[in-house]
Amino acid sequence: MRAIELRDMSDTELVEHVATVRRELFGLRFQHATGELDNTARLPRAKREVARALTVAHERQIQTGQDNG
Repeated sequence: MRAIELRDMSDTELVEHVATVRRELFGLRFQHATGELDNTARLPRAKREVARALTVAHERQIQTGQDNG
C-alpha cells in the first residue's frame, strides 16, 4: 500500500492496518525460521509496509500534538 493511501485512512483504520501488517510480518518471520517460506522477497516488503504505516501514524501524532516519548 502506498503512503498516499495510508494517509487517506482514518486513525482507527490506520491502527488496524498496522496491527494486521505486524501480524503478517510475524507469520512471515516464523515461516522463514521454520524453512516454510517459499518467497523470501515478501519479508522486506512487509517490513517496508510496517515502516510506512508507522511513519504515517507518527506524522499524525506530531500534527495533533500527541507525543508518546
